[in-house]
Amino acid sequence: MEINPETLTHQSVYKILTGAILPRPIGWISTVDLGGRPNLAPFSFFNVVCSNPPTVLFCPLVRGIDGNKKDTLNNVRATNEFVVNIVTEELLQAMNASSVEALPGFNEFDFAGITQQPSQRVRPPRVAESPIHFECKVREIIDINDAPGGGSIVIGTVLHIHAEDSVLLGEDKINLMALRPIGRLAGGAYSRVTDIIELERPKHKLGEKS
Repeated sequence: MEINPETLTHQSVYKILTGAILPRPIGWISTVDLGGRPNLAPFSFFNVVCSNPPTVLFCPLVRGIDGNKKDTLNNVRATNEFVVNIVTEELLQAMNASSVEALPGFNEFDFAGITQQPSQRVRPPRVAESPIHFECKVREIIDINDAPGGGSIVIGTVLHIHAEDSVLLGEDKINLMALRPIGRLAGGAYSRVTDIIELERPKHKLGEKS
């Protein structure tokens, strides 16, 4: 089948994209509004950009049910700060609970039964139960489309990293089996890291002829 995405609804395009581009890492994003009220929501349109400076991005979509922007996006526009909390197997149910669609001011921390922990350099709290946090300052927000199914790209510079000793190997390596991260699949499906395939990258000097 050959598909022109312009002939499909954005809902159908979403299903194809999220069913093919997987597993996706989950950025569990905590923010506050100008009144200091916390918000917590998971985003599987999330990834790392580069390490110098350390930069991450996540993409809040425009809600299809009412065409409104997510509280997370409104909060980062207002405060220019957010925290990325890494989701582990133990936190899967709490993460899912925090994905509830709720009115502004709703406290997802309380609803999900998890603990707010003060951050070091930004105002939004961290998820205390998460073993890794990235405290971020907004570098840029790129708006793609304001219509339902559209969204924005929030790019953040990492100002501070917290990693529990229990998930570290030495000073700069993460113990994958200790972290036990969760990935997002399609619909309501998620994945664990259970099978690992390690390959050595081919060595070839730049400029050499094959």
